[in-house]
Amino acid sequence: MNTEHLSGKEKAAVLLISLGPDLSAEVFKHLEDEEIEELTLEIANQKQVPTEIKDDVMDEFHQMCVAFDYLSQGGINYAREVLEKALGENQAESIIKRLTSSLQVRPFDQLRKTDPAQILNFIQNEHPQTIALIMAHLDPEQASSIMSALGPEVQTEVAKRIAEMDRTSPEILKEVEKVLEQKLASLMTEDYATAGGLDSIVDILNLVDRATEKTILDDLDEEDPELAEDIKQRLFVFEDIVILTDRAVQMVLRDIDMEDLALALKTVDDEVSQKIFSNLSKRASDMLKEDIEFMGPVRIRDVEEAQQRIVAEIRRLEEAGDIVIDRGGDDEVIV
Repeated sequence: MNTEHLSGKEKAAVLLISLGPDLSAEVFKHLEDEEIEELTLEIANQKQVPTEIKDDVMDEFHQMCVAFDYLSQGGINYAREVLEKALGENQAESIIKRLTSSLQVRPFDQLRKTDPAQILNFIQNEHPQTIALIMAHLDPEQASSIMSALGPEVQTEVAKRIAEMDRTSPEILKEVEKVLEQKLASLMTEDYATAGGLDSIVDILNLVDRATEKTILDDLDEEDPELAEDIKQRLFVFEDIVILTDRAVQMVLRDIDMEDLALALKTVDDEVSQKIFSNLSKRASDMLKEDIEFMGPVRIRDVEEAQQRIVAEIRRLEEAGDIVIDRGGDDEVIV
C-alpha cells in the first residue's frame, strides 16, 4: 500500500492526524480560513488510516522539508545535487518537481546572494522598467543600496515604476533572469509573480539615504502628487517611534495634541507605549494613562488618523532638520 493514489489534500489530512491535535492546532494558525475548513472536512472523512500510509506520508513530508531547507540554503541546483547523493537521481528529481510545483520559488534568487555593487554593474544601463523589475525582487537592503547609486534622473523613474508595478508575466521574468543569470534554472511556476507596489518602494526608501529619498519624493510631487503622498504616508509608521531618540520623542510630544496621543496609543503594544510614557513627566504620563483607560471603545479609523497626524509632525520635524530618523545605514552616524 502506498500514497500515490492520495491527493495533496488527503496527504495533508493524514499528516495532521499523525501529528496529533496540539501540533495540528499550531499548523492551523498559519493557514487561511478556507484551507482550515477544507482540511477539517478531509480529516473528518478519514475513517481509519493504516499505519503504513501514515509512515509514508510522514516520510514524504520529512523529505520535502529537507529538500526545501537545501533549496533555501543554496538554490535549486544545490538542492538537486545534495538530494541526488542522498537518494539517487530519480527520487531527487521527483522531490524537486513536487517542491517547485507546490512552492513558488522567488525569481532572481541567485541575485539576492550577490553584492549590490555587482548587481549595479549589471543593471545600471538597462531601461528603468527592467531596473525596477529586478529591484522589486531584491531584498530591501540590496535595493536601497542600488537606488542610492543610480543617477538622480533614473532614481525617480525607477521608484515610480516599482510603486506602480503589480504583476509580471512569467515569460518576462524568465527572459530577464536568463540575461542576468545564465546559471539560474527555471525556478518559477506558471503563476504570475507578485512584486513591486507601494510596500516594495517604501521598504527601499526607508533604507536609502535622506538625500536620495528627498530627490525621489520631490520629483514625484511634481509628476504624480497622489502617488508621492501615498508613499510618504507609509514611509514612517507610528510604531516606528520606538527608533527615535528620547530627545526626538520629547520634541514631537511638545507639539502634538494630547487627545491625538491618547487615541494613537489605544491599539499599540507595550514597547511603543513605554517609549511615550518614559518621555513624559510623571504627572503627564499618569493623566495620559487615565485618558486612555476611560476613553472607551473607539473606531480603528480614528486611531489610524490620530497616528497619521503624529507621523506627519515627525516627518515635518525631520524635514526641518530638528530630529533625525536613524534608518540604520552606515551613513546615519550622528556627530
